[in-house]
Amino acid sequence: MGNPSVRSDESRTQQSVWVYQPVTQTKLIDHSRNEGNAKSATTCSHEISRRCILNVIGNEKLHLFKCSKTNAMSRSYDQPIIDVINYVYKYQLDEDDETLWKCARTSLLDSMGCAIETVTSSPSCRRFLGPIIEKTNVPNGFKVPGTEFQVDPLKGAFDLGILIRYLDHNDALGGAEWGHPSGESCPVQEPMDTTDWFNADNLGAIVSVMDWLSRASIAGDIVHYGPPLTMHTLLIALIKAYEIQACYQMQNAFNAYGIDHVILVKLASGAVVSWLLGLTEDQAMATVSHVWMDGHPSRLYRSGWNISSRKGWAAGDAARRAVQLAFMVGQGAEGALGALSARPFGFLERTFGDGFVFPRAFGSWTVRNVLIKTMPVEGHGISAVEAAVLQAGFLRRRGLVEPAKQIKRICLRVTEAACMIIDKKGPLYNAADRDHCIQYVVALALLKGSPPEAVDYLDESPWSKSEELEILRGKIVIQADSELQRDYLDVEKKSIGAGVTIDLENGLKLPEILIEYPLGHARNPQTPSTVQRKFFKNMSRMFSAAEISRMLGAVQQPDMLISDFMDLFIPSSTSKM
Repeated sequence: MGNPSVRSDESRTQQSVWVYQPVTQTKLIDHSRNEGNAKSATTCSHEISRRCILNVIGNEKLHLFKCSKTNAMSRSYDQPIIDVINYVYKYQLDEDDETLWKCARTSLLDSMGCAIETVTSSPSCRRFLGPIIEKTNVPNGFKVPGTEFQVDPLKGAFDLGILIRYLDHNDALGGAEWGHPSGESCPVQEPMDTTDWFNADNLGAIVSVMDWLSRASIAGDIVHYGPPLTMHTLLIALIKAYEIQACYQMQNAFNAYGIDHVILVKLASGAVVSWLLGLTEDQAMATVSHVWMDGHPSRLYRSGWNISSRKGWAAGDAARRAVQLAFMVGQGAEGALGALSARPFGFLERTFGDGFVFPRAFGSWTVRNVLIKTMPVEGHGISAVEAAVLQAGFLRRRGLVEPAKQIKRICLRVTEAACMIIDKKGPLYNAADRDHCIQYVVALALLKGSPPEAVDYLDESPWSKSEELEILRGKIVIQADSELQRDYLDVEKKSIGAGVTIDLENGLKLPEILIEYPLGHARNPQTPSTVQRKFFKNMSRMFSAAEISRMLGAVQQPDMLISDFMDLFIPSSTSKM
């Protein structure tokens, strides 16, 4: 079977490695689809040609991942590996489904907004950005949004990944993940799949690789044999990476084996980046096999008193590793057919035994159903915060402006997921502790009358030392509700409910406010306008209204080069800093 994402010619008879080949003239070659080949790996219903630009650099030109034809397709990788790559390379998305593409564009813009929010407001994140060796610059490298850094695609995957994720403000979806102990947690006896995971984590790998490929191809540094490096290709990659991560996370509890869910960032990013780089399907399977063979981060840094800022950069680290593995396979690293099933050391032998469980076949469900966060709060606490803000309004309208003195008890009815993950009593030692404590965010919302902001978690924030906040934290009672948990795990309903009831010292009781679909949820009718306001707020930290308008227009242009798109996020001399 011919591979539609890689140039097909008679020279594909050698080992799959990077090779330099002399080029005697500059020319544009349009490799049209061979009618005998399989359907295009670009997954578009319309015809997209494969292009490679051959430019003279002296007398040599790097043909990036020019691959040999092998008999690997007759070999048998483990079926889950085959299924992922078949989806990435062969599944065709509906070009006429405007809702699908609108959701993808929204997730992309929201993620870029989160990146700009982070770079303008988080000194602790900024210290991780840029080249490992100071003042190192990569010509035609990935341009890190909101900065002047230009780095290689591996460091770029890390940098963009951490910018999107660090403040816990990007999109998310609840899934089947084992909850972690948090001090005196709710009395749930069985491990459960309950952790948020973040789709946009994959964009660190996708965007950095595409931007570098685009710049390097235009400059004549490389010959690219993968799909067109355009906005449309980026949206395809986004949709498919989201879908892979979701299908694996929904019903497979990696945390039950001490494995952090960023293993799935590595999986989804590795598969999609292989396609973007122009690797063959067999090479893409090899990349995924390396993902499963890899060492995987422990859940420790999200757990109890060991929680730390690593939870903010773990996904960027996974995205970086995914890119590295794909590059290594492109350079000749062979895969392992039984990375999952081999005995005694295959991944499944040490974890899930009989295999993974999937809620559905790969398609395009996920990007339509993500929760786009409208506040930097751990996902399972968002509904409780929204309800607390409403209760704060009722208190103020009744003239009750001293919640710490006038409230006797606050009852939170939440999912078992929220109870297990973010119910945290006792001292809070850092920002990572605070943003994963439901008592902290609810008490803060009652005192402020508005949702938390990222700065409210910092050690230097007055809220981190507030006696009133600590008093309210101590008055909060958490109740895990099995019905809310059932609706949370129901793929058809996928609510993320929480109720807040307040008992006052004067004997009055404020009735429960129950929020099932908070702002940002796909089923909340106010989500589109709220997400738009979030984007403008984040981007206005650095860019003018005219610059923001150009960003919004760019995502509507399917043929726009990704390098041109990313240039829009680089600060100019007139940008706010």
